[in-house]
Amino acid sequence: MKNLDKYLSILDGEVDGLLLTSRYSRHYGAEFDIAEGVAIVSKAGCRYFTDCRYIESAENNIKGFEVLCVNQFTGYIQRLKDAISDFGITTLGYEESYLTAGELHHYEKELDVKFVPYNKQINGFRGVKEQWELDRMLKAQEITDKAFSEVLTRIKVGMSELDLQAELIYCLYKNGAQGLSFDPIVVSGPNTSMPHGVAGERIIQEGDFVTMDFGVLYQGYCSDMTRTVAMGYATEEMEKVYNTVLQAQLAGIAATRAGVIGKDIDGAARKVITDAGYGEYFGHGYGHSLGLEIHESPNTNPGNSSPMPAGAVCSAEPGIYIPGKFGVRIEDVVVVTETGCEDITRSPKNLIIVK
Repeated sequence: MKNLDKYLSILDGEVDGLLLTSRYSRHYGAEFDIAEGVAIVSKAGCRYFTDCRYIESAENNIKGFEVLCVNQFTGYIQRLKDAISDFGITTLGYEESYLTAGELHHYEKELDVKFVPYNKQINGFRGVKEQWELDRMLKAQEITDKAFSEVLTRIKVGMSELDLQAELIYCLYKNGAQGLSFDPIVVSGPNTSMPHGVAGERIIQEGDFVTMDFGVLYQGYCSDMTRTVAMGYATEEMEKVYNTVLQAQLAGIAATRAGVIGKDIDGAARKVITDAGYGEYFGHGYGHSLGLEIHESPNTNPGNSSPMPAGAVCSAEPGIYIPGKFGVRIEDVVVVTETGCEDITRSPKNLIIVK
């Protein structure tokens, strides 16, 4: 089924049209990424509006929509008015998680339709990936794995976190990244106790843990990966914490399959960390879905009581973070299946000592 057909299937009476304003829903519906634009979907017709910077690309690549240009004479509002009139639309479902209050007020003032919050319905399809989406995510992960292998040859005692971050970004693009799925996290030593720490001028030293969390975009789809390595040597405590995190991740992966509720997958990993005496140092959820965005639903965290569907793509990223000392996170990405899950991250997970 085409993604546009999925959108048409939720025009069930509560709304007879969809207003797609986010880049993600436009990409999903059109199966092609345009940086700026607005789309409208109805059973009477579908139109995609963008400006002169993108119109040729849109006309050449977008199927299922009538593609029209906007300019200083005929803007988005006029294009939307025309579509609403031509298609007889009376109610528009919109993405309340992406549309600002100001934008919504402007639309409500200018357009003679009823607006209905419809974010859950519009984005609900994205939790289960089609094969062509999985193919893109596999390629994104392949690029990420290659970059990690290369950056391991570039880490040196004496370089700053910012230096390493620059090397990592270079390796990501050199190996085929079309963008970054988020700003990389590169922290060292005591800074690794901050799960989302920011790279700074700190100099990487012998005996440090170094944590790198990074991902790329490939044809609009994300990868995500974290590895923690030790510089020169690891103390007995560092090895214990690292191995605890690794066993927690393996337990979470073993528990992951379609039909298992998200919080139970989280619980399988969390139990390992708690039993080892580090429960208070694992504060975030075990994993999140990803796809067009780096954080999507459904999630494998303590707040999700819904069963995971086959075809979901999720991170597996437990961690232990001891303030003032160090932290460890290991993150892979898995595809949920009926019988378990497939780990699509190929980089080694054993503790790597960088000499």
